[in-house]
Amino acid sequence: MFHYKSNTLSVYFFLLFFKLIIAATFATAQGSGTPSTGGPDPIPTTSIPPNNRATHYNQIGWYAFFGTIKLSGKWSLHTEYQFRRNNLVTDWQQGLLRVGINYQVNPRVLLRAGYAWAETYAYGDFPINALGRSFTEHRLFQMVQLSHKEGLLELQHRFMLEQRFVGRYSSAAVEKEDEFPFMHRARYMIRLQAPLKGREIKDKTPYAALYNEIMIGFGKNVAANIFDQNRIGLLLGYRFNKTLRIEAGYLNQTLQFGRLINSRNIFQSNSGLIVNTNFNF
Repeated sequence: MFHYKSNTLSVYFFLLFFKLIIAATFATAQGSGTPSTGGPDPIPTTSIPPNNRATHYNQIGWYAFFGTIKLSGKWSLHTEYQFRRNNLVTDWQQGLLRVGINYQVNPRVLLRAGYAWAETYAYGDFPINALGRSFTEHRLFQMVQLSHKEGLLELQHRFMLEQRFVGRYSSAAVEKEDEFPFMHRARYMIRLQAPLKGREIKDKTPYAALYNEIMIGFGKNVAANIFDQNRIGLLLGYRFNKTLRIEAGYLNQTLQFGRLINSRNIFQSNSGLIVNTNFNF
């Protein structure tokens, strides 16, 4: 059963995160500008009618490698690299590198802080970058992950705050990003997984997993589009042993642009394949 202390901690962090999102909404309503590139069109602070919204579709493939390296006691090193492709495999969507330090407070609570680097490419009919160029992003992040079990079902709640420095071009004449406006982003992910054989996920066990993650932008450099993106994943996995676990399945990413195109608010609906390879050393 779900122990009282773990339940209380989950509620506490959920309320804290909810408070941050409310604060984000208030801060964003007073902000100006967008995280877009040189010459962005700011999204107005008034709501945009549904008929002024356009959705574009892409077929994506995300291939990720995660590594946890135990250092000593409760400390470990987190590493990951994600090959995020458009048209399933043929073109780049994004490359993401993330490293961090883990502290395992107890079996149910994991803390992590670190750095991430991302390179986003010009993909799809309407690139995220207003000039149709790739751009670099640097991030600092802090994460709390809460885990508990209800019968066969394992649940994880991941709360993350990011401090983002998103590259943009001050003009079309500039060859490399020369501005890195600062933004905040709050993320919450819930993941549920259950064994397909036996009563727990142990060595040589297949399992199924479902997750949903929402991301909310806030700060003075984020305009009215505080909704950044949402991700849904449905996975089948196999734990070979305590060192290796592989999972694959369906991913949907809904993403809102930080600028208008032809006076329309642009959304991307990106769906396709996700493959995660997890190592523990």
